[in-house]
Amino acid sequence: MDYDTIRYQVSDRILTLTLDRPEQLNAFTVRMAEELVDAFGRASTDDDVAAIVVTGSGRAFCAGMDLSASGNVFGLDETLRPTPSEIRDRLDDPEIVHGVRDTGGRVTLAIYDCPKPVIAAINGPAVGIGATMTLPMDIRLASDKARIGFVFGKLGVVPEACSSWFLPRIVGISRALEWTYSADILSAAEAHEGGLVRQVVPADDLLPTAYALAAKFTTDRSPVATALTRQLMYRNSAQPHPLEAHLSDSLAMFYTSIGDGKEGVRAFLEKRPPRFTGGDVPRVFPEKD
Repeated sequence: MDYDTIRYQVSDRILTLTLDRPEQLNAFTVRMAEELVDAFGRASTDDDVAAIVVTGSGRAFCAGMDLSASGNVFGLDETLRPTPSEIRDRLDDPEIVHGVRDTGGRVTLAIYDCPKPVIAAINGPAVGIGATMTLPMDIRLASDKARIGFVFGKLGVVPEACSSWFLPRIVGISRALEWTYSADILSAAEAHEGGLVRQVVPADDLLPTAYALAAKFTTDRSPVATALTRQLMYRNSAQPHPLEAHLSDSLAMFYTSIGDGKEGVRAFLEKRPPRFTGGDVPRVFPEKD
């Protein structure tokens, strides 16, 4: 896919995905959603990509949905009347995909499925989908110029992009409800105090900080073990009993111990950096997952 609304740039095994509609404050469109889904799918299988940093071009991260679009601004088909059973049964039917399913949710699911560490470098305003698209990213860093808002209540719509799953897990349900009920615009400091962002840094330090963190996550690290760690943390944290974690942990430990784990142990004993070879990520969850 050719990209018109984002930039895909790889350097030193770090992919920088830049939302690139600066004149519109990187406002989100259906086209941007399609490009982001494609980009995360592409990065997932790109051996030259070890980690991903997502940021915005110009002074904004993402000003939310582009509300200037004609028709249904969210790109949905108003002639349809979907039911709960229909959206489940026809999840991948093109009519449902393009006419009913939330575009932001399709993006966050692509991020969730990505096996690489993902860091949000929030350089400026991030509201609506600009805020919720960062939730499945592993770490959020914010410039001191960032402003973050879950502003859906002001538009008479609901939080989207799977944020009802992600946001309470990150900041707790009480704070998640307060932020979505009020639709307030949070300063970077308030977002940090609430646990949404890891660190607030001066604007000029934002990308260097993100790249340093990405390098820390990937240098001398097994890509297979990293991918499995990401899957285990996200999926098992939502399981009702630790036995479910034990089952997938056991398979992940088994397969890494006979893969990159052998080199890791040798490198430790020989007091040298490991030379991990990677390979395919083994399946450790049931087919239904």
